[in-house]
Amino acid sequence: MSSKINHHQKINGQIFPQPCPHLADFRARSGSKPFWALHDCLRVKPPGGRAAIRRDPFEVPRCGTCGDASRPRIYACMACAAVSCHEPPQSSHAAAHAASSACSRLDHEIAVDVDRAELFCCVCGDQVYDRDFDAAVVLAHTSGSLQPMKPENLRKRRRIDYRPWTPDLRERTVMVNNASPIDGTSTSRDDLPLGLRGLNNLGNTCFMNSVLQALFHTPPLRNYFLSDRHNRYQCQSKNGVRLCLACDMDAMFSAVFSGDRTPYSPAKFLYSWWQHAANLASYEQQDAHEFFISMLDGIHEKVEKDHRKPHNQGRGDCCIAHRVFSGILRSDVMCMACGFTSTTYDPCVDFSLDLEPNQGSSMKTGSTKLSYSCNGEADKMKSSQNCGKSTLMGCLDRFTRPERLGSDQKFFCQQCQIRQESLKQMSIRKLPLVSCFHIKRFEHSSARKMSRKVDRYLHFPFSLDMAPYLSSSILRSRFGNRIFPFDGDEPDTLDDLSSEFELFAVVTHTGKLDAGHYVTYLRLSNQWYKCDDAWITQVNENVVRAAQGYMMFYVQKMLYYKASENQVPS
Repeated sequence: MSSKINHHQKINGQIFPQPCPHLADFRARSGSKPFWALHDCLRVKPPGGRAAIRRDPFEVPRCGTCGDASRPRIYACMACAAVSCHEPPQSSHAAAHAASSACSRLDHEIAVDVDRAELFCCVCGDQVYDRDFDAAVVLAHTSGSLQPMKPENLRKRRRIDYRPWTPDLRERTVMVNNASPIDGTSTSRDDLPLGLRGLNNLGNTCFMNSVLQALFHTPPLRNYFLSDRHNRYQCQSKNGVRLCLACDMDAMFSAVFSGDRTPYSPAKFLYSWWQHAANLASYEQQDAHEFFISMLDGIHEKVEKDHRKPHNQGRGDCCIAHRVFSGILRSDVMCMACGFTSTTYDPCVDFSLDLEPNQGSSMKTGSTKLSYSCNGEADKMKSSQNCGKSTLMGCLDRFTRPERLGSDQKFFCQQCQIRQESLKQMSIRKLPLVSCFHIKRFEHSSARKMSRKVDRYLHFPFSLDMAPYLSSSILRSRFGNRIFPFDGDEPDTLDDLSSEFELFAVVTHTGKLDAGHYVTYLRLSNQWYKCDDAWITQVNENVVRAAQGYMMFYVQKMLYYKASENQVPS
């Protein structure tokens, strides 16, 4: 738009549009409700779509001057409803209509975009903003259907080609003088990448081994420990602490990347974890996801005690665990009566997702209704909801889909000053370096006093774009280019690359709830390997796709290095 820079001012560090004088005149001459006539013409698609202005849902607006309906912008005059096109820097019939009607008593300067429900000043040639108008559009979203829709007009995101890194002369000199390369070619199994080493099962500890294998090959975490950022000898001499999960992780990274292929026994780490999570200290089978959360909490707790000062966990600057896995979730609760939105931000280290229900079932019953196994065994109470398949993108769509809260979950609206029904929507405010997706396969029913496992197949991609699930994308897709929902919000500075992720580890679970087994599939040098406790085998990617994913680990594409051909050192 022309002159957009001149229509903004900075107040208290925030950028707000300057009031348009023509809009002010229009409001002054049109009474207390200048946009009341547009309320019946607002057509809002289900949440996720844009608002539009149509007298008839199937109407195709055309410019009254040239009759063209394909112009980028079609505007309807707020005074006489005349439809005109606007395509700068070419001729603007909307501006011509405003100029030709200047002698009349009505104000024809203000028009509305019929495809985006946004106000436009034909004289200024720029968008204008009005809180009352934006509030009416935002409120109109709450009356739309809550059924999911496929996203429209999703532009292709920019991708870059992979370029293998080759050190220059200076970098070679630095590496020779400061690095101590690990020689992993002296073993009898040098066909496996460095760092692939089996872990002995110490008694129902496959849940621990599977998660540790994923963490050993998490790029930021691996680089942190292998670069001696946490030295266990200095930590113990400085703090005098015998039990430290970070120190045990440092010892395990050294052992796993030593080049030795014989299975390693993480007994010291298991003992330290038992001291941290005494309620889980037993030789019974535990949940891999619960172990993952507990272990990150143990590393975080140790750092908190060492520094003795508060850290912002949501920013991910407190410890290596949160630097790698910490993100921020945004929760918007909107009043269905007035459109007031209450926004909260919560830190997270993973994303727990419900599986998609089969078509024909309720959209939000995944976390409240009991599911049963469909693994082929006789089960009189077998549920059809377990059969079929889900997709990771579908689970993320369901996670970020608006949910109408029931009458028993009314929240107190600060604007209405009473409890009102509301619409809740989750989104991702900040993406972590490594995203861990946990699939809720174990469901519990307190009413029936039963616990079951959901064996539905989940399709997960090897490359994932998280841009559609970011707060900025969801809010802008829902409300369009308006300022009403974004007041006081921080601007998003994410670039195209930071929203693209690559899969590098999959933790799977087979069997029943009380008698199952965990296995991890690792993607190293663009080849997949199966880590089954002490056994490491190479597998085809089709085996990974067919596996029953329980935890998926994705790293930002900018941190993921694809395989290149083996180079012979000169």
